[in-house]
Amino acid sequence: MFEHILVPLDGSRLAEAALPVAAYLARLSRGRVTLIHMIEKDAPAAVHGEHHLREAAEARAYLEVVRARFGDALEWQLHVHSPAAVDVAGGIVAHEGELQPDLVVMCTHGPGRLERWLRGSLAQQVVALGRTPLLLVRPDLATGAEFALRRILVPLDGTSRHEGGLAVALELVGACGCHLQLLGVVPSAAVLAGPEASLARFLPGSTRALGELAADNLREYLVGVRERAVARGIKTTLELRHGDIAEEIVQAAADNGVELIVLGTHGKAGTKAFWANSVAARVQGRTDQALLLVPA
Repeated sequence: MFEHILVPLDGSRLAEAALPVAAYLARLSRGRVTLIHMIEKDAPAAVHGEHHLREAAEARAYLEVVRARFGDALEWQLHVHSPAAVDVAGGIVAHEGELQPDLVVMCTHGPGRLERWLRGSLAQQVVALGRTPLLLVRPDLATGAEFALRRILVPLDGTSRHEGGLAVALELVGACGCHLQLLGVVPSAAVLAGPEASLARFLPGSTRALGELAADNLREYLVGVRERAVARGIKTTLELRHGDIAEEIVQAAADNGVELIVLGTHGKAGTKAFWANSVAARVQGRTDQALLLVPA
């Protein structure tokens, strides 16, 4: 599963919200966690209202303190990058080649907050360039809080291009024995755009027929996925909804009390194209649940 987890930290308690999740996943897979801090060129004195780590020695000391909180039950590695980097997020992504993590865990700074920072830095590069799965954690998860997976939501659209997220979710469910919630969303006529919107306006009967066919096909696909999961001894349920895809994913996560949403993503044609109309980006901006983005 996740044998090596990378957690970028800036010295703030906000960023440390990623730690309980990373530790939980590392215990599941008996993997190791690398804590990384990038020394930033011309760094501000404070970050999120707290002292900003601007020297390598103090950054190393800080990471040692963080590691000590979790004891010796896990394998922890520490990495402080200096000299100072101009592009901190880009530097973290560049370290994938050196450190070879198979998962990056970081705090989102809250639904809808700092969206410009998220879209222009680490999440954009990691996901849109299709390198490493990225787990985004809500900021209200305190460092000492318990985290456990009891129910995982996996939205699927009936195509193989998004099944990378399903494969990862099945591994997670197999490791922790939690419940798998499958979700399919059929876009309603009200949320269609482009040629599909024109068809809905001028040929509403045809649109309904196509929508019913799409729903039948998606349900059949989800039933097949559920049967394969049940054959592996996984507790699995499925749900089919109609409406806006991102909104229905967020609502389904809230209604079912899931701890994690797993989304398979594809990079499209560059980072700007990815974030321009991305379901993943819209879900991230609306949900309080942890969100795991798995590049195709």
